[in-house]
Amino acid sequence: MNILYLHGFRSSPQSMKARLMAAHFAATSHRFVCPQLPASPAAAMALACEFIEDRGDAARDWALIGSSLGGYYATWLAERYGCRAALLNPAVLPADDLAGYVGEHTMYHSSEPFEWRAEHLQELLDLRIEHITQPERYFLLAATGDEVLDWRQMRDHYPGARQHIIEGSDHAIGEFAAYVVTVANFCVEAIR
Repeated sequence: MNILYLHGFRSSPQSMKARLMAAHFAATSHRFVCPQLPASPAAAMALACEFIEDRGDAARDWALIGSSLGGYYATWLAERYGCRAALLNPAVLPADDLAGYVGEHTMYHSSEPFEWRAEHLQELLDLRIEHITQPERYFLLAATGDEVLDWRQMRDHYPGARQHIIEGSDHAIGEFAAYVVTVANFCVEAIR
């Protein structure tokens, strides 16, 4: 199984959750990939599609893990390719959430600058999935204490999906180490 991890806005493969998942899968026979995503949502999805299409049958050989904005991306990819997606505090309406961020920023895990442009908001809207299909392909891990995104939007956007709602916590899911095995097991389960 190939696992593609998609990080969030301003994040990177150096995020705590990405590093924990990479360490877990390093001890298995599964291939874990976590690229640095470009700021442009269209470019980020082109890169993700390239990974998926270059190796194996998408629905059978790939699973996705998406955190925050990466969860929004993972939903689009899961619908496109029919693969599984574990979503960690996923963004549901990121064009709204990120409208006020147009301008220059730096990455969280480095001082590398990047520009979030107004046209990126339209690129996000172009990736919008109004309703998921085959909810059994999805696992939602959402925290009621998320200070960035509304966990109720997440819960309601993934009806019928396997869901674990954490009471409290935060957007980063600070205790994510306790959920690594659950997320990993979902990714490698056979789809019934």
